[in-house]
Amino acid sequence: VPAFGEYLKNALGEVNSLQKESDNMSKALAAGQVEDISQVVIAAEKADIALQLTLAVRNKAVEAYQEIMRMQV
Repeated sequence: VPAFGEYLKNALGEVNSLQKESDNMSKALAAGQVEDISQVVIAAEKADIALQLTLAVRNKAVEAYQEIMRMQV
């Protein structure tokens, strides 16, 4: 079972990979190398959704940390 840190590292790597794929598809579209624009749109949406999920998880982790710091010992 991978540790949480390893899981997080893999998830961030996947988000980065989706962002790069979207960027490459956009460049290919601009260069006229893509015939089906829906592939570009799908790649961009996948990257956007992955980034939104990553930000939501980060925000929840920060909220949890702040809540823990507010607790009186």
